[in-house]
Amino acid sequence: MTYLVRFICFSLMVILIGCGITTSYLSAEPTEGSELIGTQPSEWTVNDWINSEPLELNDLKGKVVLVRFWTGPECPFCRASVPALNEFYEKYHDQGLEVIGLYHHKSPTPSTKTHVQDLVEKYQFKFPVAIDYNWKMLRNWWLDAGDQRWTSVSFLIDKKGIIRHIHPGGQYVKGDQDYAQIESKIIELLGESV
Repeated sequence: MTYLVRFICFSLMVILIGCGITTSYLSAEPTEGSELIGTQPSEWTVNDWINSEPLELNDLKGKVVLVRFWTGPECPFCRASVPALNEFYEKYHDQGLEVIGLYHHKSPTPSTKTHVQDLVEKYQFKFPVAIDYNWKMLRNWWLDAGDQRWTSVSFLIDKKGIIRHIHPGGQYVKGDQDYAQIESKIIELLGESV
């Protein structure tokens, strides 16, 4: 019986590898982007804001900032993470957390502010959202830093404007390890002095 179980497991692994699917691909590696921890991100250059007047990253010093790059309905990871982002915003905003969504368009159809506003309403985002046309900020902050597998990346920035945690992509949902890790880091950073 043990031989049969080992054979089945080995066969499944061979099939998954043959299809190009590995467990490291299915979940984001915790070390991906670690070279950016402790660095200060550049100021974002975005013009179109929803749920907020235009914000400057530099003006948010003194707050903890969670930045999530996201895209439209074609990204199941972005959809799945929306409740977590809203929960973090509602639970910790009054304590000094700012959540910012930076939308990057992946669809072949042209992006418009109206399209993004419709998505913000559909997903019921409670926090500020800006549009990253042409992926300028996503490239500057993330993609140009290395061979990254995801574009649904999240950055947690401390009160001094330093990147302290990166969720390199995929989703985080209440009850999973990634959600707990991000919430724990938010609480830690909110407790730090400036």
